Amino acid sequence: MAIATLRRFPLLLVLLGTLLSATQAAAEQMVRVGEYEIHYNAIETRFLTPEVAQANSIQRSIGHGLVNVSVRERQPDGSTRPVNASVEGYVSDLTDTREPLSFRTVHDGDATYHLATFTLRQDEPMRFNLDVRYDRNENPKPVSFIQRFYIER
Repeated sequence: MAIATLRRFPLLLVLLGTLLSATQAAAEQMVRVGEYEIHYNAIETRFLTPEVAQANSIQRSIGHGLVNVSVRERQPDGSTRPVNASVEGYVSDLTDTREPLSFRTVHDGDATYHLATFTLRQDEPMRFNLDVRYDRNENPKPVSFIQRFYIER
């Protein structure tokens, strides 16, 4: 069990790091809805370490990106706990060409991530439109953001 935890620890570090430094334009990419926090970001898969990519069946490539969504519920003591949400959505370009995102859930210790890969478009704003359902008794919360990627060839 300890070896499995150590093997997954780099994923936690990479994903937490990307949550904290996904873009310079936004101090934090998060939406608050009541007691819930929806954190989101997108990165190029080439920034993942080979070990993290392999452990999570993610292709490291110049032409691929990874969108990461994490939902946490604030507790009365000020701490947060992970929420197993469902995430659906798509990414589109300036011509509104849409690519559906197929999210899968990864549990890593006390963290839960919802991950989907997508095809990068060079130097073009990409619009992410997500529906995040954190409570099955509520309608999903729409989350949208725009990000531009610069692919080094």
